[in-house]
Amino acid sequence: MCGQQFIERDLARARLARDTVAFAFNVPADEIAAPTRRSCQVAFARQVAMYLSHVAFELNLARVGQAFGRDRSTAAYACQIVEDRRDDPDFDAWLDGLEECLRTAPEPRSLSEAM
Repeated sequence: MCGQQFIERDLARARLARDTVAFAFNVPADEIAAPTRRSCQVAFARQVAMYLSHVAFELNLARVGQAFGRDRSTAAYACQIVEDRRDDPDFDAWLDGLEECLRTAPEPRSLSEAM
């Protein structure tokens, strides 16, 4: 797999995390992807999506930041915020469910591979 394919795969994984979190938070995915902060709920949903991209898909923080139109330090901060919230057992269990959902998602296939 060449470098461009890795980047496209990383972007697809980040998009999957974003869309999954948008559904779980009941916020529009395009709000999570917006270049500005938005409401507190949307900002936290974005942080969770960034965290899940890092943890479930093992993307490095630079790639996570790039996929969300942010820098590496913003991705690191998002992960720290979410990790701190994991002290709440209910939130931790909920996040574990989202993480498992993403980890078990099938790898994307090209149309030619699927046929």
